[in-house]
Amino acid sequence: MTFRTRFAPSPTGPLHLGHAYSAILGHDMARAADGAFLLRMEDTDLQRCKPEWDAQIVSDLEWLGLTWDEPVLRQSAQLEGYMPAIDALIAADLVYPCSCSRSDILAAQSAPQEGVTSPVYPGTCKHRSMSSRQPGDALRLHLDRALAQFQGNLPSFVETGTAHHGKHVITPDEAIHKIDDIVLFRKSDGIVAYFLASALDDVSQDITHVVRGEDLFEFTPIQVLLLALLGHASPIYHHHKLIRDDAGKRLAKRDDARAISKYRGDGLSPHDIREMLELAG
Repeated sequence: MTFRTRFAPSPTGPLHLGHAYSAILGHDMARAADGAFLLRMEDTDLQRCKPEWDAQIVSDLEWLGLTWDEPVLRQSAQLEGYMPAIDALIAADLVYPCSCSRSDILAAQSAPQEGVTSPVYPGTCKHRSMSSRQPGDALRLHLDRALAQFQGNLPSFVETGTAHHGKHVITPDEAIHKIDDIVLFRKSDGIVAYFLASALDDVSQDITHVVRGEDLFEFTPIQVLLLALLGHASPIYHHHKLIRDDAGKRLAKRDDARAISKYRGDGLSPHDIREMLELAG
């Protein structure tokens, strides 16, 4: 099996040290394995993703000395390509239409739930069939029916990162608390959920290893379950440590002080960046 991985940023802001760590690590792992390193722009959020950020990310990666082995894939250029997967889930009766807004979901909750960082869907529209679908409705995964497809033998995935190393079998409890009846498609803007689009692109690009930050580990069961429902094997995952600021907080795109473009402007070299990230070879 030829090692193939990708760096898949969303062009909604500058490339910072955390991004650089993930990109360099994935690139170095691919080169060490005599494999392939790809660049993908996950730009399905058409409002927040900007061409200028796309261009800056490409420029910063090239400055860091990274190369990719195929043309850059931009999700915004192939949105229709995700629809067969949505249609397959509809045909399998695994989705239902939903007209609820985020405020509707919050209002339906009697109390916040410990450990939940986003609103849990209360099932308001779960009784609806696809024949009741209206313009503007989102499509949600019917988790109960999805889990029933596996008859108790839920899919698993392999993780090679230090924090979660080993084989992970998705459990029903994990599915309920981490996956829920997630939105897969928003009819109002024609956008497929990024975690579904990303998983589908991993399949279409023959990605064997997904190298990304450990903050995305929680999304892995979602992607593995969706891929299994669509008849695809999941790649091997490697979730690496996060680069944090002096207060121990994970870097975000708002951290312009850590932007690679700023370090470039200050006269640092790519080797300096590697040393800062403890990736100098």
